[in-house]
Amino acid sequence: MLSVLLCLTMDERRALIALTLVPALVPHVVKRLLEACGSAVEIWRAADTRLRAIPGMSPAALTALLAARPHIAVLVEETLTYARQQAIAIITLQDAAYPSRLKTIHDPPPALYVRGTLVPEDDLALAIVGAREATPYGVEVAERFAADLAAAGVTVVSGLARGIDTAAHRGALRVGGRTIAVVGSGLAHRYPRDHARCAEEIAQAGAVISEFPLSAPPRPAHFPQRNRLISGLSLGVLIVEAGARSGALITASCAAEQGREVFAVPGKITSALSEGTHALLKDGARLVTGVGDICEELHLSFAPVRGVTLPTRAALAADAQRVLALLSDEPLHVDAIAAASGFAPGALASLVLQLELQSLVRQWPGQRYTKSQGSDP
Repeated sequence: MLSVLLCLTMDERRALIALTLVPALVPHVVKRLLEACGSAVEIWRAADTRLRAIPGMSPAALTALLAARPHIAVLVEETLTYARQQAIAIITLQDAAYPSRLKTIHDPPPALYVRGTLVPEDDLALAIVGAREATPYGVEVAERFAADLAAAGVTVVSGLARGIDTAAHRGALRVGGRTIAVVGSGLAHRYPRDHARCAEEIAQAGAVISEFPLSAPPRPAHFPQRNRLISGLSLGVLIVEAGARSGALITASCAAEQGREVFAVPGKITSALSEGTHALLKDGARLVTGVGDICEELHLSFAPVRGVTLPTRAALAADAQRVLALLSDEPLHVDAIAAASGFAPGALASLVLQLELQSLVRQWPGQRYTKSQGSDP
């Protein structure tokens, strides 16, 4: 009985958070409920017969909502307590900090869980997404676009996935810019696990956000759902490498439905990772080869405010220059570098590390290395 009374006395903020704690209440169902009842509080107070009469209210969603009522208020308080302990902010639709651009989409989440900070300047944002199994070309392009945009004061939005997403976040971080990661699990989970350090850096320089409850695991269905938030937070979406069935194409579709711009970087016509991007270009996406193309389309002035200067060959020692000259945009194994350069393994490791620290080369799995874009004078 006490739990029922607590449910009846919930304020609007807690009632909105409560909606995120019932997995069956997917975005379009929440939208219908809010439209029909007028507020989140009324959803939790509404009579069963009234809820059943709402168009599009599935039996599963109704059953889940009714089953949650006796204990939902307690779950909300537990969520608020855990969030405070973990320095996670919960921002609801009624809060001033809720991203204004996200409010304009068809089905904004009732609440966002945020590790880090969201600021008004994040309204000037662009999403960069693409293949998880990206090529060195795609990773370099994504990082360079992100760095250039972030240096100009644009917030870079992506999904913290392997490949293009991580490259986009990394590019923004490299120049001291802002970046937002939208994840497909609750913030109590670190997913992917090997990106935990990157997630912490993003939270320090922007935010990691989720619409899912703190303890929600990274279920496959979550990722297509979160893609609408990646595009919803942004002025447009840039696709860098995407196969014919890539999840990045879902983000592009969300962007088009939301009235956002869709940009695509051309790739090799022989690469399967170009099929999706080239299909987008045929369907009317804006072809871009540099950040100026994006700024022109969005009517932005490109004036770097957080510039980064990469060292030139003249600033490198002769031995490091010799190693750099052997590298290209195709990964080269360390043994091949040693054979071509003549350096002993210990000396070569020191030289490669020096080049990595100066962002002139990048390491790939299997002790392979490529030259970073912008490493030539």
